[in-house]
Amino acid sequence: MRQHGEVPPDDDSTTRNLRRPPTRSSSRPPDAPPNYGRRRAVLGAAAVSLVVLAVVAVVVVSGADTAVDDVAEGAANDGIAVDRPVATAVDPSASDSASRPIHHGYNSDALYVALYGSIGTDSLGVLGESDAAGAVDRAALVASDYEGFGSTVVPTFEIIASVASFEAGDDGDHSNESSTAALMPWIEAADDAGFHVVLDLQSGRQRFPSQITEFETVLLEPHVSVALDPEWRVGPNEVPKGGQIGTVSGDEVNKTVDYLDRLIEANDLPPKMLIVHQFADSMISDKTDIRGTDNVQIVIHMDGFGDLTLKRGTYERVTSDLPPGAVVGWKNFYDEDEPTPTPAETMENDPVPMFVSFQ
Repeated sequence: MRQHGEVPPDDDSTTRNLRRPPTRSSSRPPDAPPNYGRRRAVLGAAAVSLVVLAVVAVVVVSGADTAVDDVAEGAANDGIAVDRPVATAVDPSASDSASRPIHHGYNSDALYVALYGSIGTDSLGVLGESDAAGAVDRAALVASDYEGFGSTVVPTFEIIASVASFEAGDDGDHSNESSTAALMPWIEAADDAGFHVVLDLQSGRQRFPSQITEFETVLLEPHVSVALDPEWRVGPNEVPKGGQIGTVSGDEVNKTVDYLDRLIEANDLPPKMLIVHQFADSMISDKTDIRGTDNVQIVIHMDGFGDLTLKRGTYERVTSDLPPGAVVGWKNFYDEDEPTPTPAETMENDPVPMFVSFQ
């Protein structure tokens, strides 16, 4: 049996099951500056409680009995190799975008305003401070403050779908994945309210192209995109913890894009965002090698905290070497920012963010 997160070179599991099942119930049953050294130090304590509550998905396929470190840095064994054209920002045709709800797919003329957090706990962000219905009300209120800054404002849930942990878990990947059953009530509540959803991945020792496949059922929904958080992606012998900053390569991001692009093509889905969080240069190597596709819009999301001068300095650095066609995002913190930037202060940035989140 292979270890969780490993994809053997001859395994096409990331592509052979990409098509939506032919029948599906209408009820959709559930199946870096030193200033940032203290960010999210609460992870350790929060993860202990989440270990008991989280349902950890274990991926088991046939293959060699190899160790997790075989798929570590520069994992060439993802088994995904697709020629990808250099894409400019996704710009759906007018006829395509007019035929679907604004919160379905990525829309280049929309401003996405998101509440960030983990469902079931208030320790990792504002989203988890209430149930799904309460989060709908709060997200709508926060998004309303940004009316006038974009032609269309789309309230959004950014759900931490996998939470990095200092405990290995049964599969040894140091990442606790939420189950489809736990996520779907939030996914459906968002769709009913006309909201977009972003699944945020903190993959621990697992590689992003592997972990994203565990959320395929949810990603088949037209209003669900994905975010990668390299801060909590660590090496094969490392443990995610506060004060340690992880990293991801441009090549690994591109392999994740490949998977998402194929999923969209196979199921005739609208374009999706692939967001990559960054506040330190070291979090993304070979950043300018990252490529989007006609189906996948790359968003580089600045999620540093501090006073406005510090945040803008980080934003300037993060946006100075954007991949071709990428657009940008900005995160506000209720507790760590000094104080939380206003909508006007947030939207005065250059380049102007098209994704704004609140933690």
